[in-house]
Amino acid sequence: MAAGWAYCLLLILVLVLGAAGDENRPKTGKKKKDIRDYNDADMARLLEEWEKDDDIEEGDLPEHKRTSPPIDFSKVDASNPESLLKLTKKGKTLMIFVTVSGNPTEKDTEEITSLWQGGLYNANYDVQRFVVGSDRAIFMLRDGSYAWEIKDFLINQDRCADVTVEGQAYPGKGAGKKKNKIKPDKKKAAAASQKDNRANRKEL
Repeated sequence: MAAGWAYCLLLILVLVLGAAGDENRPKTGKKKKDIRDYNDADMARLLEEWEKDDDIEEGDLPEHKRTSPPIDFSKVDASNPESLLKLTKKGKTLMIFVTVSGNPTEKDTEEITSLWQGGLYNANYDVQRFVVGSDRAIFMLRDGSYAWEIKDFLINQDRCADVTVEGQAYPGKGAGKKKNKIKPDKKKAAAASQKDNRANRKEL
């Protein structure tokens, strides 16, 4: 009989302690959503939470979220606007547009600009190259402050017609080489052919 009472008391004690533990637990509100049911808004919220918790290094942030380095205006040469542009583009991605002279095919442009990229790589300039036409290519650099040094290298190449940096076009060494230039002997042949055609018409 005593054993039965002891058993009942023990059962009551367990129930009371369990109820008290449930009251102390934080209430979760609504049921946790299955990750397979997440929509775009849920994923965006989850990404924001991760970014808050993680200490992301400055270099790993997207470019628009990085803090710009302070500009030391004492180093700016007022007579040279390029010096200011170099400082403002430091650490920022910049694209340089290049035109190959002559009348190249896309394959020619690929080969020529590949040689230029190799020369820049040997001079420790890390640039990416994209051919965007039969005579046009883009050189993309992660640090825009080097753009004007790269421009100086490119305009001194024999097949470079022009280089455009930040909307400013610079003529290259190959700027004088016009497209589809007809040689003098071909011009004479074309003129002779026209004379022959005229003579034939008169005979008819």
